[in-house]
Amino acid sequence: MSRKKKLITAVTVAVVALNLYIIFHHNPLADRTQEIIKKIISCVILEGFYIVFIKMYDKIIILPIELYQNRKLIWKLAKNDFKTRFAGSYFGIFWGFVPPIITVLLYWFVFGVVMPNRATNIKGDMELPYILWLIVGIVPWFYFSEAISGGTNALLEYNYLVKKVVFKISILPIIKILSALFVHVFFVCFTLILLACYGFLPDLYTLQLIYYSFCMFMFVLGLSYITCSLIVFFRDLGQMIAIALQVGIWATPILWNLHLLDNKPVIRFIIKLNPMTYIVEGYRGSIFDKIGFWETFYSTAYFWILTACTFAVGALVFKRLKIHFADVL
Repeated sequence: MSRKKKLITAVTVAVVALNLYIIFHHNPLADRTQEIIKKIISCVILEGFYIVFIKMYDKIIILPIELYQNRKLIWKLAKNDFKTRFAGSYFGIFWGFVPPIITVLLYWFVFGVVMPNRATNIKGDMELPYILWLIVGIVPWFYFSEAISGGTNALLEYNYLVKKVVFKISILPIIKILSALFVHVFFVCFTLILLACYGFLPDLYTLQLIYYSFCMFMFVLGLSYITCSLIVFFRDLGQMIAIALQVGIWATPILWNLHLLDNKPVIRFIIKLNPMTYIVEGYRGSIFDKIGFWETFYSTAYFWILTACTFAVGALVFKRLKIHFADVL
């Protein structure tokens, strides 16, 4: 059996299994009407992705194959990108870690010293300093904003490589996203040390931060292939993304608690459609609530279906437009 048939068979089995699980899965604590709506939406999105994947297989699969074949070069260039970003400065890559530390210390001073009495309620049975709750939620957002900005401008920044016929330009966005990952890993470790100082020691649930970081990496990668392709022809997209990130930090429950919308189910549902809500809530759930990602099945299924669709669209858009990149740049 060829690789194509094996992959299609595996995807088919996975789609059928997910559909059956969605149909027969029942949460006794959930509202029956909302659960039915979730089932219908999940199945429709899943079937839509499956149809597109089958029809566009050859165009979609070429991108992940190229990334896998050039994995060693990608890793080497990502490390080089991170180092050269601060080339020429006396402290070098040290400056890459300064902004997150300053940000954390600033939030700690404001909410830990100036406003020490402010706290947020978690699951109704415990309280903790607002600064801890805020930092855990903002850590993934910092990575997302830096990664999407870098991934979007990858072709513009490396335009001299785009013009080289023999170079696989499809690896450029992932280089910038991996480069941003180095700072994110440091930021996560710094946050865990800060949490330990407050008595929140790492446990098995903390390992889920690896999973949620991978989720964010895959989503921003697919999204970057869309944005980096479009910005070559529409430079205003960079400014639009910057504005979207400013709005997004408020549209995502980072500075405020999602439980505030418990009495507004429609707005809450819309907010949860934001994929970064899944990530932010996942980070907090792993550290404070001790919730496994498998316990939020619909949110997990929605996120991965959306991520797969985003990656598929990104692969198609990139393949369609890349023949024009060198001419425009």
